[in-house]
Amino acid sequence: MSYGRIAVAAVASTLVYYFYGALVEGLLIRKDFSPYTAVYRSANTIMRYMPLGFLCTLIATFVIAMIYAKGYEGGSGVTEGARLGGLVGIFVVCAFVGHNFVILNLGGKLALELAASNFVQWIIVCVVIGLIYKPASAIAH
Repeated sequence: MSYGRIAVAAVASTLVYYFYGALVEGLLIRKDFSPYTAVYRSANTIMRYMPLGFLCTLIATFVIAMIYAKGYEGGSGVTEGARLGGLVGIFVVCAFVGHNFVILNLGGKLALELAASNFVQWIIVCVVIGLIYKPASAIAH
């Protein structure tokens, strides 16, 4: 396991995570957050917390890249990344989006949009990890 390759994969996948999030949640479904201003921070307030969010996401993608490296089964980076991303996506949808829907006063439409967005987002993030992280056995060939 190469921590250098894991770190590069984590940084790249964090950037992809935020690019995708800005595109989907920041542009495509942004209007669907507006009825829930009592639940979500304003855009200006979010920007003040963004460094913490970026750090937390970087740590999370580093952990996911380590899981990828440990669970690599010899397939292509895209296939292995998509497989892991599907599992991570299901975990995030159930443990985060579903949990928040139960506890927070969110509408079903927004919850479904967030579930779909998060599921796809984590597949993309893990595919990026799979494309960048190359196990030593794959490099030797």
